[in-house]
Amino acid sequence: MLALFRDAPVGQLIRSLFGASACPYAEEKAGFSLPGQLKGIAANNLSDEERTADVEVEAGGKAQPGGDTSCDTPSPSLSASAAQVVSWYGAEDPDNPQNWSTAKKSFVFSQLALLTFVVYLGSAIITPAQPAFVELYEVSVQVSSLPLSVYILGYGVGPLLFSPLSEVPTIGRNAPYMVSFALYILITVGTCRVDNFAGLVILRFVQGFLGGPVLATGGASVQDMLEFAKVPYGLTVWLCAAYGGPSLGPVLSGFAVAETWRWAMYELLILSGFTFILLFLFLPETNPETILIQRARRLRSRFQNHKMRSEVEIKQGNVHIWQVMATYLTTPFRVTLQDPSIAFINVYTSLIYAIYYSYFESFPLVFMGIYKMSLGIMGVVFLAILVACAVGLVVYLLLLRLVYEPYTLKYGIGLPEHRLVPGVAAAATAPIGIFLFAWTSRPEIHWIVPVVGIVLFSTSQFFLFNVILIYLPTSYPRYAASLFAANSFLRSVLAAASVHFSKAMFDNIGVGRGCSVLGGLTAGCFFGILGLWKYGAKLRAKSKFAETY
Repeated sequence: MLALFRDAPVGQLIRSLFGASACPYAEEKAGFSLPGQLKGIAANNLSDEERTADVEVEAGGKAQPGGDTSCDTPSPSLSASAAQVVSWYGAEDPDNPQNWSTAKKSFVFSQLALLTFVVYLGSAIITPAQPAFVELYEVSVQVSSLPLSVYILGYGVGPLLFSPLSEVPTIGRNAPYMVSFALYILITVGTCRVDNFAGLVILRFVQGFLGGPVLATGGASVQDMLEFAKVPYGLTVWLCAAYGGPSLGPVLSGFAVAETWRWAMYELLILSGFTFILLFLFLPETNPETILIQRARRLRSRFQNHKMRSEVEIKQGNVHIWQVMATYLTTPFRVTLQDPSIAFINVYTSLIYAIYYSYFESFPLVFMGIYKMSLGIMGVVFLAILVACAVGLVVYLLLLRLVYEPYTLKYGIGLPEHRLVPGVAAAATAPIGIFLFAWTSRPEIHWIVPVVGIVLFSTSQFFLFNVILIYLPTSYPRYAASLFAANSFLRSVLAAASVHFSKAMFDNIGVGRGCSVLGGLTAGCFFGILGLWKYGAKLRAKSKFAETY
């Protein structure tokens, strides 16, 4: 628990204020001795002249025996061949995220899942308030959907900035998480008190923008902690948090907004505040390259040896931090434009995501219009998505245990397209759920029948999103956050638009025909995932991004 607290933002803050002795690392404690493979780079192997030169380099030309001040880039005089690599202290190094105890991994994972859940919850929690917007601000039903759609758009744009930054080793995962989420909470406070509709729409976009990073970076953080064969398990459970947010949002606020629409934002603020406190106290850095950079700094301080560098510091050499950031910030665009398979999967995901959100827009028409449910009770219908999530989770975990983990242990990464097979089956069954919902939503048919259609369709979508979530980092594990960011951006843009055009569609042609259109598009998506499964390897072979990967 001490190590967890030390590596969290509050622990780092305490170290900055009171010194390393407040929460020391192993290499900062008295009597520390470097492991065998690193003993040759200790300061006692340097001459007095070299040691003095090292201190001067670390201090920017002035000898400061107190230790490493801010050496983020290698000395201009330090060549890669002369550098001494700082790495893990053996295969069982406790600072390596993959060596953390199961309890520590589970606790860190639960924090990431909670953060993901809260941000996704923030999208749908506002939907029960749309009738209030129509009445209070005298806007059309179409316009009343803007607080939902711009939030979705915002959490697609946000990861394009914050998620690539989390892959910059000198920045790490924690800084983007904490900075963006702290600002998210401040904007949520403003959203609670805004008194005009235009201001609400603007603040909701900023809210989504600041909440978006975890939706792309969370999967990368999970990957940091797990060995490759176990990564799909973590991503599958993490997806449940993403799935649960939108489904529970209307349930939490459905009854509260009867008092005032602001209660939707009050509830989000309470949950966000609790989550931030938890992260601030206990969320450690998970990016292994960042952890090694921090270790190298401490060792340089301890042994007064500027040659002690992590591998990534040596590779970056004298490249300026802004050049590094520019490279990472353009990665989501470069990989999408230069790799046909990634471009295809991003476009495909955008389409099924848009269908998913369009489908939700029919719920009020069916359950409030046809079955005469109240706003609060209609929100409870969204729990059907949680049922679908639970079914999908159990079945997919069994697939992982019985099929994909043995495959990974035997072949390693293997063929990424092999992991798309469950998605092909899911894409074939998804249209059945939509058509069942479309043509059984009638007063003479019990409401449970269309709910079964929701469960069937949502279970299929869970499988589709899951295989895509695993396919992307399998293609380029090093750039997982950027891959998720590009995918999140494209699907969020189309989903935000779908919130608006689907309303017009259902108003003009009705629920049955409107959902049939969605069912037809879903059936077409089957051929998309089938084609990627069959020809994905050929598309990846044409990747220009892979040439520089």
